Amino acid sequence: MKNQFTKNLTPKQHKILAEKGTERPFSGKLLYNKEKGVYVCAACGNILFKSDTKFDSGSGWPSFYDAVKDSVKFSTDFSMIIPRKEVSCAKCGGHLGHVFNDGPEPTGKRYCVNSGSLDFKKK
Repeated sequence: MKNQFTKNLTPKQHKILAEKGTERPFSGKLLYNKEKGVYVCAACGNILFKSDTKFDSGSGWPSFYDAVKDSVKFSTDFSMIIPRKEVSCAKCGGHLGHVFNDGPEPTGKRYCVNSGSLDFKKK
């Protein structure tokens, strides 16, 4: 993660965004948010997800079936036994979560994102 974006993060946000941490399931502030607006990177403000792509996956983390075009980048995470596809902010490189192929149509994707990596901007 680019250092200029880490100076205003809380310890929890730093752990997630800069150290690739994961918050406990069902503990995130934005899990149950149903307001209209956009979800932005908590470090740099990059618009990542629109509220109309959010859905309740039952996983315990905010889930989206699509990201804003060119807002995220992907890499392979080998920290678990089975490799996973990590999702990061395309602007600052902050860790957001992971993407899985078990989401709803139209994409079939489930972006499983830590609330601590996001801020919400109400429409």
